[in-house]
Amino acid sequence: MNDLWRYGKHAVKRRIRSITVHPEFKRETFENDIAVFELSYAVRFSDYIQPICFPPAHLYPLIANETLCFISGWGRTEEKGKTSSVLKEAQVEIIPSSVCNSSDAYGGLVNSNMLCAGSRTGGIDTCQGDSGGPLACYHPATNKHYLVGIASFGVGCGRPKFPGIYVRLSQYRTWINMELLMINKAANPASAALTILLTLIRVVLA
Repeated sequence: MNDLWRYGKHAVKRRIRSITVHPEFKRETFENDIAVFELSYAVRFSDYIQPICFPPAHLYPLIANETLCFISGWGRTEEKGKTSSVLKEAQVEIIPSSVCNSSDAYGGLVNSNMLCAGSRTGGIDTCQGDSGGPLACYHPATNKHYLVGIASFGVGCGRPKFPGIYVRLSQYRTWINMELLMINKAANPASAALTILLTLIRVVLA
């Protein structure tokens, strides 16, 4: 999907079968602001629809320090502005938590489960309507984009010293894998034992 008001010939629409919110999600602080959506049935990949990968554990520190990171969404194009019907994208930088947590910024609110991304001088940010969208970083050595974060919250939009806050996906790898196992088990009971074994192996190796 690119234009919300005009479905292109490559657009695909799916209903959502179930949503599993993280059991320790805290609405007051946006801690553990993550959920797994199960679609009604599979999406077939094509030249226009491709999955994005989690970064392997050994690559994560390198990817998280890359400056070639991108946000995208159909949210407001400025604070208190209008939403966009056409998908927007912007390049951002990962900002150290020590900078985000300074006394004149988020003041310690950002913890190890969160990432700061945007621009230190403001002006580039996700906004209302972009929550749940991707923070994707490009890794030249593998020539791939990896899903590093999920847009969560912020103070205003594009304000100096208040970059966007994103869920740090590397902290939720085990929980996501277990949720996918439960979904797979419900759909394919006969293959569940093998899938659990293979996933646990992947988690251990990661």
